[in-house]
Amino acid sequence: MGKLNKYILYTAGPVISIILSLAIGGVLIVLIGQNPIEIYLKLFGETLGNTYGIGQVLFKATPLILTGLSVAFAFRAGLFNIGAEGQLTIGAFASAWVGFTFVSLPWIILIPLCVLAGFLAGAFWAGIAGYLKARFGSHEVINTIMLNFIALAVVSYLVNNIYLVPATIHTPEISPNAVLLRFDVITGLFKGSPFNLSFIIALAACFVMYFIIQKTPFGYRIKTLGYNANAAEYAKMNVKKLTVSAMAIAGGFAGLGGLNFVNGYKHYFELGFSENAGYVGIAVALIARNNPFAIIIVAVFFGILEYGGLTVNTLVPKEIVTILQGIIILMIITFTKIFDKKINIKKA
Repeated sequence: MGKLNKYILYTAGPVISIILSLAIGGVLIVLIGQNPIEIYLKLFGETLGNTYGIGQVLFKATPLILTGLSVAFAFRAGLFNIGAEGQLTIGAFASAWVGFTFVSLPWIILIPLCVLAGFLAGAFWAGIAGYLKARFGSHEVINTIMLNFIALAVVSYLVNNIYLVPATIHTPEISPNAVLLRFDVITGLFKGSPFNLSFIIALAACFVMYFIIQKTPFGYRIKTLGYNANAAEYAKMNVKKLTVSAMAIAGGFAGLGGLNFVNGYKHYFELGFSENAGYVGIAVALIARNNPFAIIIVAVFFGILEYGGLTVNTLVPKEIVTILQGIIILMIITFTKIFDKKINIKKA
């Protein structure tokens, strides 16, 4: 089977799914009495037709890239990480805590400390699920779901009872030396949008994942574990250690997602900030087939839908866009399976 044909079949599923989903969304828009062409033109025009809209889209996409990487990295090891939401929350709080605690440190030290804190906190939280899986064989799906609830409860307690700014639901502001600058300040582009340097961190994380998985012996062992755990054990690989390590690295990626809001936008940790980015990251990873560079494209597409839903909110309910997201995910999962079967048949 030629590489070109294989590439076409790999991309056909998502493309057809998006087209059909937009058509179904158009029917829903007609049913509520609006013109779908006008709605879609406004949605894509407001998101991609000006630098402010593009900035908003990339801002929305940034945490989705990192939570998508989190889910994808765990998938590579044959693990299903449902806990990116909790890891993102814990990582965001850790970054904020460092930022408002060590206020006297210069930016050249404080910013890397915030980044490290976010990564390590997310890694620790996911590592708990990895350890439970490796030590007791308990399923990581259940572990990570429960850890999501625990994470939200822990940070809620910390914010409401220890670090709360009165009459708010957020912590004190981080030091100015911990702030990740917005691109409109640096370049003059994307004027007024919260698009900030955490996007560069997200892109760097994509390259890090690619390098680990494709270019290192550790990545080879991770892939072997994902393909066949019995084969990995037969090859004398330390399966338990790999399981914990894979989950920890996955959680670290998710933990970095909080930098976008905490250090790049609001400059404090706020309860409910994530807007379910951890859960959407699961869809991003699945649609991108766990490819770190495809994750960027898929996350940007979801960013278009998320911000686009706000731009057309006066014409159609924002829930229409949420329904559209769900339809796209269902369609892509279905058509991906169909075209995967075609690829396997042609291979045979």
